[in-house]
Amino acid sequence: MEYLRIVSKRMIPKISLFVIFLIVIPSLGGCSSASSIPIANPTDSPFESPRVIGEIRSQDITESSGLVSSRCQRGVLWTHNDSGDDAFIFAIDRSGSHLGTWKVTGAQNIDWEDIATRRVGDKCFLFIGDIGDNKMKRPVHRIYRVDEPTVSPDGRTSSRSKPLVTATSVWLEFSYPDENQDAETLMVHPATGDLYVLTKRVSGPAGLYLIKPQFEGSAGQIAQRIGELSVPAVPNGFLTGGDISSDGRRMLICDYTQAYEFELSAEADDWTTALRRTPTIIALGKRRFGETITYDFDSSTILAASEGPRAPIIEVRRK
Repeated sequence: MEYLRIVSKRMIPKISLFVIFLIVIPSLGGCSSASSIPIANPTDSPFESPRVIGEIRSQDITESSGLVSSRCQRGVLWTHNDSGDDAFIFAIDRSGSHLGTWKVTGAQNIDWEDIATRRVGDKCFLFIGDIGDNKMKRPVHRIYRVDEPTVSPDGRTSSRSKPLVTATSVWLEFSYPDENQDAETLMVHPATGDLYVLTKRVSGPAGLYLIKPQFEGSAGQIAQRIGELSVPAVPNGFLTGGDISSDGRRMLICDYTQAYEFELSAEADDWTTALRRTPTIIALGKRRFGETITYDFDSSTILAASEGPRAPIIEVRRK
């Protein structure tokens, strides 16, 4: 019962937004892409239909708010809880089995909303976005960077009460150049290391912000607004997660119902141009609070999950 009270308290702001989301959709009628959850991708889609391949089984993972596939350890996924938890990251496999719990030292989970990764040579880094702000009252946000822990059979015995410890985190602090924003999407470019934060808006397009990766522990940076993103749904900026493919050519975004893939053209244009084009819509099947999405190890497959205990892990393969 105590657990239910805690979860209910944490979920109130998101449930309220989701109720608004459901109310707005039918009232605007005419946009069928978001008024119902698609159960399959069209036959002419470059993606197969979604299928459930597992569920998150760890009792410590109650609100998976970010998900990323390791680019160094095939089959390993990293996730974390939303606000209200301590600074833990969790490793799971594609079936949802627990592979280990790590405590991120030197970090605080105010409102962790997404996790990203970058491979440099033979080494991988994890980037954790403390970027959530439902009430839009936070003037400063943090992005943590940690060396990706090595998953071993011994990690399966770790838990919240007895976690393994990561290397000490480093971080950057940033503010928005215009106004306080709520965001749930953090992405990192695999080649440049540039960080992209995508805001979450009930009304209007989401804002896309660029942050240069200067991890100095306390240096405040001003994010650069480089554009906006509008998906073919209602609301059109209510975005909850994203990832950039390992080759840097594709960007994957999701909301509560489905996903959208944008691709750079053969002329190698930039993201501000690519995001103006109509994306490929990707059905993800049934999710509760769909906040997490990632490309798999080689970007040939999409994996998605949702908040809540025993959340399903959904796979969508590229044809």
